Amino acid sequence: MKKLTQLTLLTLFTVLAAGCANKHIKPVAPPSPPKPQCECAMDKTPIQIPEGAKPAEIKPPEAKVAEYSLLKPAQWDEVDGLQLDDLSQAWPAWMQSCSTLVNKPVWKNVCKAATQLNEQTAQKPNSDAIQAYFRQYFSVYKTTNVDGSDSGMITGYYEPLLKGSRTKSAQYPNPLYAAPSDMITVELDSIFPELKFKRVRGRLVGNKLVPYYNRGEIETDASPLKGREFIYIDDIIDVFFLQIQGSGLVQLEGGEQVHVGYADQNGHPYNSIGRLLVERGELTLAQASMQGIKNWARNNLTKLRGLLNSNPSYVFFRELPAGLPGPLGALGVPIQGERSVAVDPKFIPLGAPIFLSTTEPNSTKPLKRMMLAQDTGGAIKGGVRADFFWGAGPDAGARAGAMKQNGKIWVFLPKEFVPNGLQNQARR
Repeated sequence: MKKLTQLTLLTLFTVLAAGCANKHIKPVAPPSPPKPQCECAMDKTPIQIPEGAKPAEIKPPEAKVAEYSLLKPAQWDEVDGLQLDDLSQAWPAWMQSCSTLVNKPVWKNVCKAATQLNEQTAQKPNSDAIQAYFRQYFSVYKTTNVDGSDSGMITGYYEPLLKGSRTKSAQYPNPLYAAPSDMITVELDSIFPELKFKRVRGRLVGNKLVPYYNRGEIETDASPLKGREFIYIDDIIDVFFLQIQGSGLVQLEGGEQVHVGYADQNGHPYNSIGRLLVERGELTLAQASMQGIKNWARNNLTKLRGLLNSNPSYVFFRELPAGLPGPLGALGVPIQGERSVAVDPKFIPLGAPIFLSTTEPNSTKPLKRMMLAQDTGGAIKGGVRADFFWGAGPDAGARAGAMKQNGKIWVFLPKEFVPNGLQNQARR
């Protein structure tokens, strides 16, 4: 990341003032390398600074919903389906969460107790022992929405398998790019805590911060990212859906499989090509699934580039270490198929155990199980909102693509953890 100069800071004030309705935000140093996400982020696009513009008056943003304030105390017997699930299937994912959470004071005791339970049961505690552990060390909360309702949308995602090569060729022409060195990311919460998880991205042109290159500008023969390629993929539509999922497996020509994961995003908003195809009358709403869009692409190659460029958002990747049991989520640990979800970290603490009550994809069959909140995503916003990770490969992809169900979520938090807004409320 390029370091901001004093003059750049002045102009950046103007950018943020223009983009935040006269709310003046102080820029900060670029953050540490971003954590991978399940799908591309949808941050607000930086705005080009008009010539001669001056910084606006500093004003605080309007009050917003406080972090974790949509969690409501609940009783253990309210958790729908807890007694029916085999909690031992979720235990390895919980231990993955603890590998990071143990370093945070409020989680330290519960993670140490989990390690002790492992030692007492030779690393295989049964479901009853696990439930007793959670009841002893955790309080349970029900997630709600801003309007007070307790039901929300549950979607699915997966890790796709792509074919690729480390060398560009006619068979493998489509690059995956590493994060660019000239992109500036500005976190907005150093002055106003309400803006936690909000950021702008751009690049310097002289002394102005302008939007970073969009998809159409990046995917050209004279791409501004030349030199940042590290793997080439055979199919451009597979690259596009890889950017939506945020991670994937690439099968190289010699048989090696490489995990690739989210590295960063260009700051432009995500625009759904499925919705656009429906609006144009190219597909019906029922046809606008991932497979339906892929089928349309195969039959409309001359229109494909224009369609993809209608979504200016672009995701950059990195090669992950070999031997991982799964893709890395935003928590920084490998996520587990059918036991990990992506959530909005403003309302559910990243790493927390949750219990999800929903239905199977495109079905009324109950799906009730303990999951771990180990990932995030640009489209995953709100209190009762989750993206269910189905695992890797085409079967997982079929289920993920079909999943758009209603559901309820309970969150398990250490008894020492007091969510915002509940400091003066008695716990149950």
